[in-house]
Amino acid sequence: MWEKLRVVFSIEELWGPGLKGFLNSKIKFTLMLLAIYRIGWHIPLPFINQESASLSGEGSNGLTEFIDKVALFAASDLRQATIFGLGIMPYISASIIFQLLGSVYPPIEALKKEGESGRKKINEYTRYLTVVLCLFQSWAYLKFTIGVSEGLVSEEFQAADGTSLYFGWTLVSVLTMTCGTVFLMWLGEQIDEHGIGNGISLLIMAGILARMPQAMSDMIREAKPELVGLQKGEIGVETLIVLVCLFLSVVAGVVFITLGQRRIPTQSAKHVRGRRVYGGQRQFLPLKINQAGVMPIIFASSLLMLPSLLFNGLSRIAWPSGFNFLASLFGSGTSFIYNLLYVMMIFFFCYFWTAITFNPKEMAENLKDYGTFIPGHRPGKRTEDYLEKVMLRITYVGAGFLALVAIVPTIVSGSLGVNFRVASFYGGTGLLIAVSVAFDLVQKIDSHLVMRNYKGLLEG
Repeated sequence: MWEKLRVVFSIEELWGPGLKGFLNSKIKFTLMLLAIYRIGWHIPLPFINQESASLSGEGSNGLTEFIDKVALFAASDLRQATIFGLGIMPYISASIIFQLLGSVYPPIEALKKEGESGRKKINEYTRYLTVVLCLFQSWAYLKFTIGVSEGLVSEEFQAADGTSLYFGWTLVSVLTMTCGTVFLMWLGEQIDEHGIGNGISLLIMAGILARMPQAMSDMIREAKPELVGLQKGEIGVETLIVLVCLFLSVVAGVVFITLGQRRIPTQSAKHVRGRRVYGGQRQFLPLKINQAGVMPIIFASSLLMLPSLLFNGLSRIAWPSGFNFLASLFGSGTSFIYNLLYVMMIFFFCYFWTAITFNPKEMAENLKDYGTFIPGHRPGKRTEDYLEKVMLRITYVGAGFLALVAIVPTIVSGSLGVNFRVASFYGGTGLLIAVSVAFDLVQKIDSHLVMRNYKGLLEG
């Protein structure tokens, strides 16, 4: 492994020497843009009172877990009102919207079939929609932070009654957060073009990993160097051992399921040109077990946040005991109803997202056009039915694993009393994104090694 790493750093295109190499090498350029992203992470919005800028504790009306869940896959820190407060989530939302429209809206579907020109047009529309979402979400975020953080805005920029804000401050803050998200979108595109790896995914991964040192230090600070048993709220030696073993097991499982494939054997037809015979080779068609990726968890967790927020709001209007009880059912990770709904929604969105991204009819037609067939199944309708049946079966396995990984953080947080910021690293969206992006990055580096006749990092 050390020899492989030495080879990576000896390739000038990946890690060039000196200042010139810093600007031309892909790894150094990517690290530079990620450093810029981390600097902007800590720059506050103008006119903010830094002493009241943290959205935590009782001032947040018990919504800190909601904030942590949203910030986890937004590449942002919603606890602090910064220029990158929205993160990259508006761009991800816009991309998901156009991907869904590409399956149900004929004009967008036609653009997808136009190739590179259509893709550029869809990317242009995605950027426009990102700006619109940023304007709306930044205004809603400011209203939320002002409502839960007393004294967030400096006194000289408040209205005479001390509650409402001048229009100018709100406008400047909305435009600043919008520009911050657009700048992050530009950083991601620059990494795609001149760096290495997927830019947007690397930004999200950097935001997730940046939370790990603080979460680990908080857990170690609360831990007791003695045997206290596996009690809720008490972190002792036994709890730390269980957490370490659980983390290693979950990571190994995520790696296994991320790389897992169902390989369907295929046979290409033979054809004669002159005196030579071409084709007739046996290959395989790889179908990923986790075809939907992290999208089912993102959709399910996002939708399950809404009932808790709704019932918390209604409890302040009428019937506090009843609505607080309903809010606890949907907001607690130890609730049986919450976990049951979470698992059911993950299964639903796994099949839903797979149906959108995987088209067995189109794949069967492509195999037929290239003169390839699956042994034992006639080209056309029979091949389409077989591919659909196989995908339904492996999607069930992938959905079951996603559901298991998704509920691990809520179970760890609820049963062991571990802070959710720590428990989120034991499964769910954060761990899946980190593992997927890490493998994608390694595969991009492997492509440069294999091109120069070196062994890849993942090869034995």
